[in-house]
Amino acid sequence: MLPRAIASILVLLAVSAARSQDVVVNSLPRVPAKGTGASVESTWLDLRQTTAANSKPQAAPNWVESVSIIPGEAKAGAPPKTVFRIRLARPRADFQVLFFRLFFDDNPEQKPELVAWDESGTQVLQSGPLGLGLGLPTSESVMVPMVAVSSIDIEVPGDGKTIRGAYLDWMATAEVLHPLSAEQRDLIPEPFAAMAPLHAPSQDKEAFGTVTATLADETIRIGATFSEGAAFQFGIEAQPLVVLLTFEVASPNIEAPPEIFVNGEGLGAVTLTLPDLADPGYRGESASLLKQMRFQYTGWLRAQKLVPISNLQVGNNDLIIVAGPGTPASAIRATQVQLKYLWDKSDYQLQTDR
Repeated sequence: MLPRAIASILVLLAVSAARSQDVVVNSLPRVPAKGTGASVESTWLDLRQTTAANSKPQAAPNWVESVSIIPGEAKAGAPPKTVFRIRLARPRADFQVLFFRLFFDDNPEQKPELVAWDESGTQVLQSGPLGLGLGLPTSESVMVPMVAVSSIDIEVPGDGKTIRGAYLDWMATAEVLHPLSAEQRDLIPEPFAAMAPLHAPSQDKEAFGTVTATLADETIRIGATFSEGAAFQFGIEAQPLVVLLTFEVASPNIEAPPEIFVNGEGLGAVTLTLPDLADPGYRGESASLLKQMRFQYTGWLRAQKLVPISNLQVGNNDLIIVAGPGTPASAIRATQVQLKYLWDKSDYQLQTDR
């Protein structure tokens, strides 16, 4: 399906703010579909508020009918909101669910939410506030049932400058086989995602000689200094064979992941599981003194670190996680540790010295 030009709605923001009226980009050239058998493209909508000199027309498939920005009016007891309105048409009758991923700055007082409407103006879905209020650039995904939906609003308190963009893709159904032990996992893959979201068990569990223990399920902010790190303590009753630390980290610099300290000794950086580089979650940062652009991932990534057995002791062990060098602020969640012990069915080989 060929793209068509969408004039930037953000160029017209100054006019809309001054007159408090809808600024709608409806005069979009229509490109006919290639037929029901044609592939349907995903789309990225740039919603950043840039000046006219720096703004360029963007392209989108013809199922995106229009994009508009509506400055909200202040209501009694509530701050004014800005509304980004996206009018959509289903490209095929069997497409019933839209994957909507919103990219925004996660400010506590400016949490966005999605509201879906049908053609009569009846509300079909409301996501509720998105984000955790961490003050970090991030992204959140919502599955929107589209059988009756004709438009989706992004409502955000303030002037809307915390909204950066949206990625839209259509979901298809398929029969999936999975092991029964994986029933509690998220089995709906997100575009570009390398791993499913990590869940921390509420209680310690054991399987095949491996103990999985949650250190903290909640979200914890971290900084790059030792005093700003997240501190944990965990005990072991017997020396394990292998120890693996796993957690999710928000908005990391992909070249400077969080670092680990165990019992006062630095063990270096964790390993990040990175999604496809085409993911819009990668955000570049450049400065005059930098020779190359650095990238931050504006979302959550899986982080892991093997802890050397020599750094552990039977009894209590102290663990500190700090953000990578040059990272002013980040956060971690679902922090857990796995300890592997000798099992009566362990598969191993004995090798004698030659």
